[in-house]
Amino acid sequence: MNGLDPRRLADDVALCLVFFTRLPLPRLGSNGRMLAQAIWAAPVAGFAVALIGAVAYEVATQLGLAAGPAAALTLAAGMLATGCLHEDGLSDVADGFGGGVTRERKLEIMRDSRIGSYGAAALGLSLLLRWSALAEFPGPVSVLAALIAAHCASRALPGAFMHLVPRARTDGLSAAAGEVTQNVALAGAALGAVSLLVLGIHAAVAALVLLALIFFGFRWLCLKQIGGHTGDTVGALQQLAEIAVLLVASAFLA
Repeated sequence: MNGLDPRRLADDVALCLVFFTRLPLPRLGSNGRMLAQAIWAAPVAGFAVALIGAVAYEVATQLGLAAGPAAALTLAAGMLATGCLHEDGLSDVADGFGGGVTRERKLEIMRDSRIGSYGAAALGLSLLLRWSALAEFPGPVSVLAALIAAHCASRALPGAFMHLVPRARTDGLSAAAGEVTQNVALAGAALGAVSLLVLGIHAAVAALVLLALIFFGFRWLCLKQIGGHTGDTVGALQQLAEIAVLLVASAFLA
């Protein structure tokens, strides 16, 4: 981020909303901005997804649904809003890391659109953990807080991940996104950290510690498995972080 030009900030937010969601937004011009330059605003897209999920939960409860079905509809609304972008990355990484023997084979599997047993298991666990956490909250207010923290903070990590971890491929989505600078990575991380405060200071600190462990643990795993990051690993990291924050929120707010 170079300066605080309002037009450039607005372009970055619009670019992240268009890329990270499937909301019916106009394809606004990015004025030459690349995703890597705008990714600091990914938590803003997460905030939009959180609001959609919170509305779905409120409507469900107003219709008399119990917490379990309301939590399921909340998850469904969020997945529809993102087009399962990050879930796809999680399943591809699970299949590649679990089913491949060599680095080249792992990357090949990750590009295969078909889902295997590792990917299906990872998706099932992700949905089960997120649903069980959301189903424990006492009402819409705590659900809203948990969703804001989880969706914003989890989308604050990809910029830093792309900055600190080399690319595993010379082509693909991650390569096309460009290079993430330190300032962009820090700006996104700051937005994510601030979003955690809606959970309260103690929960925010716990979530930050857990997210740091996940970040550096997953960084080590990606370097060991494929020598860097891809678009799929960025999506998988978002899923791991979202699960972690929801679990922390359920421990403190439920």
